[in-house]
Amino acid sequence: MSRFDGDDLLPLARHVLERARALGADEVSVSVSRGSHVTIQRRDRMVEQATEAITQGLVLALLADDRYTSNATSDLRPEALEPFIARCVQTASFIEPDPYRRLPDAALCGRGVSEEALDQDDPAWGRRTASDRAAQAEAIEEAILASARTDQVSCSSYVADGRGETVRVLSNGFADRTSGAWFSAGGDITLSEGDRRPEAGASYSARHLSDLPDPEQIAAAAQERVAHRLGSGAAPSGAYPMLLENRCAGRILGVLAAPMSGSALHQGRSCLMDRLGTQIASEHLTLIDDPTIPRGLGSQPWDGDCLIARPRTLIEGGVLRSYNIGVYFARKLGVEPTGGGRSNWVIAPGERDLQQMAAELDRAVLVTGFLGGNSNPSTGDFSYGIRGLLLERGEIVQSLSEMNVSGNILQLLGQLVEVGSDVWGWSSVRAPTLRFEGVQFSGT
Repeated sequence: MSRFDGDDLLPLARHVLERARALGADEVSVSVSRGSHVTIQRRDRMVEQATEAITQGLVLALLADDRYTSNATSDLRPEALEPFIARCVQTASFIEPDPYRRLPDAALCGRGVSEEALDQDDPAWGRRTASDRAAQAEAIEEAILASARTDQVSCSSYVADGRGETVRVLSNGFADRTSGAWFSAGGDITLSEGDRRPEAGASYSARHLSDLPDPEQIAAAAQERVAHRLGSGAAPSGAYPMLLENRCAGRILGVLAAPMSGSALHQGRSCLMDRLGTQIASEHLTLIDDPTIPRGLGSQPWDGDCLIARPRTLIEGGVLRSYNIGVYFARKLGVEPTGGGRSNWVIAPGERDLQQMAAELDRAVLVTGFLGGNSNPSTGDFSYGIRGLLLERGEIVQSLSEMNVSGNILQLLGQLVEVGSDVWGWSSVRAPTLRFEGVQFSGT
């Protein structure tokens, strides 16, 4: 499989912009993207699934007489693009005026960090062959099977990777391109326990192939997690210290994403309304949105509005310092834009790891995963089903399931008492284990 040569994407985007302007558009934004991804999955020492997909697309957004429209197509043939552009311009005449949709000031647009510094485009992707992928998937499966558990019903392994390239061109003068590769690998195991079939797995993603764990590490993690499913049940309802495992901390932190957004603030459905500069969490929480991390899964040179991507402190010592407000809602709210979306959410590590924190607690719930649930951005209330472990002085006494954790995100963040040292690096949420006091769980 060859690497994409995206030199033709920029001229294409510029051509579409110029044609839209010629047909009557006042302001134009064009995004052209192209990508490829491959997945191989094995089960019972056989390839269960092998897929390869190549995608391409173009998004044309424009403003004509203050009327905004945005349309997408995957047909990039010249004979198809010309009528597509004409229809987009014509469609705008049927839309109500919305001058807030104007493009950002050109001075705000640009690249925050070089492509080389972001280091997202691993050359290993271009050298990777079908045999390489098959061998990696087989190695993971064999590592899982090497445990020779007598209660193991089945196992599977998978590897996936891809590369994409995007070009953005705006009529305010901005024009740039970005590209990146990604790699993912993991395995799943199903055990037999009477009439039950406990299952669990391990999955990892990275920008560079060399940053993935080796097959033996993936297998060991999957075996450990599925073993923790055996004998699971509910513990008595009540308030427990909660240890939120690093790899799933993003689910709870993600509750903040909606109320931080410009749309929720503008529509009055944010529990963080008028909370800028006030304490919304304990002093132990500092949360940074950093799009400049080398090899970061959420890193980017510019945001969704093509604004220069820069690190921003969202919460500092528990104090809310910034919202996520894009250009459109910033104009509606009469404020300066802060960012058109999330990048990497980072919590700086503390001094102790999970085991050290757990060892001093008489009894605690370690949350290792979530099942369903929901949250309300207007109130901050949430409720999630959990999987986890009941610990006593760091020792496992029961595997947990059929339990819920519920509460209010602002109250919960106020109960944060310690940040661990074990940052999870295979996600765009780079968080360590988090320790909370007095969290309400419902069980038996």
